[in-house]
Formats: sequence, structure tokens, C-alpha cells
Amino acid sequence: MTFARTAPALLVILSGVVAALHIGKMPPAIPVLRDALGVSLVQAGFLLSIVQLAGMTLGMLLGVAADSIGRRRSIIAGQLLLAGASICGMWAHGPADLLLLRALEGLGFLLTVLSAPSLIRQLVPLHQLARHLGLWGTYMPTGTAIALFLAPAMMGMLGWQGWWGLLGGLSAAMALWVFLQVPPDPPGSGATPVSGDAATGDRWWLRLRLTLCSAGPWRTALAFLLYSSQWLAVIGFLPSIYAQGGLSGQTAGTLTALVCLANITGNIGAGQLLHRGASAHRLLYVGFVSMAVTAFLTFGQATSEMPALRYAAVLMFSAIGGLIPGTLFVLAVRVAPSEQTVSTTVGWMQQCSSTGQFFGPPLVAWLATRTGDWHWTWVATGAASLLGLLLARGLGPAR
Repeated sequence: MTFARTAPALLVILSGVVAALHIGKMPPAIPVLRDALGVSLVQAGFLLSIVQLAGMTLGMLLGVAADSIGRRRSIIAGQLLLAGASICGMWAHGPADLLLLRALEGLGFLLTVLSAPSLIRQLVPLHQLARHLGLWGTYMPTGTAIALFLAPAMMGMLGWQGWWGLLGGLSAAMALWVFLQVPPDPPGSGATPVSGDAATGDRWWLRLRLTLCSAGPWRTALAFLLYSSQWLAVIGFLPSIYAQGGLSGQTAGTLTALVCLANITGNIGAGQLLHRGASAHRLLYVGFVSMAVTAFLTFGQATSEMPALRYAAVLMFSAIGGLIPGTLFVLAVRVAPSEQTVSTTVGWMQQCSSTGQFFGPPLVAWLATRTGDWHWTWVATGAASLLGLLLARGLGPAR
């Protein structure tokens, strides 16, 4: 097998996109799985969110492990785990089987993405870091959008089992590509001291304590929780909402994919604006306010007879909201208390993000079940945005 020569930092970003394909494969498959395996609406919510279980419970510890075992090795191990779990999913016979395998996919996803920001920092010059991390922030919407766009056609040709197997093979190929073209971790990089004391460099609990005793990692992590809980809850159920409205699977998948792609503009824009000296907390203000307003326009009863306005609003929800992750990924690298705690800080941010993504979709599904429709979704997302605004006040210019 021959792989094209790719800049290592861009290959790391591409690896994140491949990992995100596994997150995005589920939303368009939910209507198919509900028919094939008898999955209920609340079970569908947990299928969307349980992939975040590993991140919710182990994110920070895995970040510490990535700092210890090496960033490149962590990405390779994550892609291999994604490959194995996705391929095994071809033989799932019920919701319980899929839930277990989705949890394993979540572990693989986490191993893949946790060490990426610190590895990018290692691979690119400092003056290019903000732009590359802004680009890294697009890995989730890009991968999700590709999966949403391709899934209906792939499932039509291969069935949902074949779609699972195809993505498993893609992750296996990605692991090999990273192994061949990303430079190995520098000798001893996994045990670099968190301070001047070389004798304590391999003590992972010191990196853990140093991170948890710093305010910056907490603020960035909780802000990411409040963003991600909204984004996945809205994007995850859009195909089902559009299907209920009578649209075909391909049309629903395409419309949702465009919403995901819109998120990329905010992520890249955040990197560019921060590179030019924009204030981080002001970008977060804009992102959270826009998500609150556009969620109301998307789901509120006042716009129930205005489908074009609703779709424009959800596009803006994703696009301007994309300023938030693009800003937080740059902040996470900068507010890490030391060079050796970058992956640990990103792990804590991912852990809180995963917690939001775990509880967000089931909460919105429960709210829709109790009210009989999706028209109160904006209340849940608006509350998260309000809390995000309060947190953003403390995230001024990063060092």
C-alpha cells in the first residue's frame, strides 16, 4: 500500500477527521436502527451520547497517559481501537451490543484526539500554532459532515453493517499512515518533568494535580461542556427531525451535513482572529449569544411555519457557534500550567466536553418525549449558553 506524502501536522488533523466519522455515522443510522433493531427514541439518544462515556469518565487520566506513552503512539492505538470496535459492530444484534461497542469506540476516539493539540504544537512553528489549532478545531464538524452526507448512500448500498465495516477499515488505514509518516515521539518525551525536578518527571499524579489546581483548565473545560452539550443534541437529532417532517434520508443527511460544515467557518475564523490579536472572551461571548438566539429561531413555536428561516437559523447556530471550540482549543494549549501538561489539560477539557455530549442528547430527547415535539429544545440550549457567558468573563487574553 502506498500513502501520499502529507505534512505531519495536517496528517494529525486528518486523523481527527477520520475519528469524527465514527461520531457522525450514528445520527443518519438512527431511523434505520430503530426499524432494524427496535431502538427507542431514548435509546437512540444514548447511542448518540454513549460514545462519550470514556471521555466523561477517563478523559483526564487518558490525557495523562498520552503525555506518558507518547502522542503519536496514542493516536495509532486510538485508530486501531476504533477500527476493531466498528468492525465488530457489523455483528451487533440489539441495542445493548451497539451500546457496548459505541463505548469502546469512544475510548478509541479519545485516544486519537487527546494528544493531537500537543503533537501539533510539537510539529509546527510557534507563529503558526493558532492557525493550525483553529484548523484542528474543524476535525469534528468536518468528519461529522462527511459521515452525514455519505451515510444514506453507503447504507443504501451496503446496509448499516457494511457502513460500519467500511469506517473500521478506514481507521485501520489511518493508523498505518500515521505510523509511516508522523515522526516518532522524541526520546524521553513521555517522562518530561513538570518542573525543574527531574526525579518527579514520571509521576503522573503531579501533572494531574498541577492541572486541577489551575483555574484556566477548569474554565476552558466547563465552557467546552456547555458548548458541546448543545451542539451534539441539536445536530444529532436533525436527521430524525427532518425525517419526521417527511424528507428522505438522503435529503435529511445532506441538510444536516451542511449544518456541520458551517461549523468549520467558525473554527477557522477563531484561529485567524486570535492570530491577529482578538480577545478570546469576546469571541466566546459572540458564540454563546448566537447559539442561544438561533436555537430559539430554530425550535421556537413562533417560527413553526417558517422552514426556510429555521434552516438559516440552525446554519448560523453551527457557524457562529464554531467560534467557541476554535477559541477553546487555542486557550487549552496556552493555559496549560506547563509544557508537559498540555495533553492533560486537553484531556480535562475533553472529559468535560464528553460529559456534556453524554447528557445533552438524552436530555433533549426526554424533553421532546414529554412535550410531544421539539419546540422546547431552545430552553435547554439557552440555559447552557447563559452559563457559558458567565464562564467566558474569566477567559481573557491567554498568556
